[in-house]
Amino acid sequence: MSINTERDIEANLQIGPTDQGMVRLFIEAQDIEIPMDFEPDEAREIAEEILAAVKAAEARRS
Repeated sequence: MSINTERDIEANLQIGPTDQGMVRLFIEAQDIEIPMDFEPDEAREIAEEILAAVKAAEARRS
C-alpha cells in the first residue's frame, strides 16, 4: 500500500488535547480504534506537514 493507493474504507478522525497535555489523533474504522498521542511540538510538525501537502495538492490542481 502507498499514499496513492485508494481504499474503500470509511474512517472517523478526531483530534484534540488529552488530560496529560498531549495531542491525540484518534482514528476509528470498522472495528478498529487507533489512538495516537503526540507531544505538542510533534503535533505542530505534523500540522506543518499537512499544510505543505495541501499546498502541493492545490498546485497540482492548477
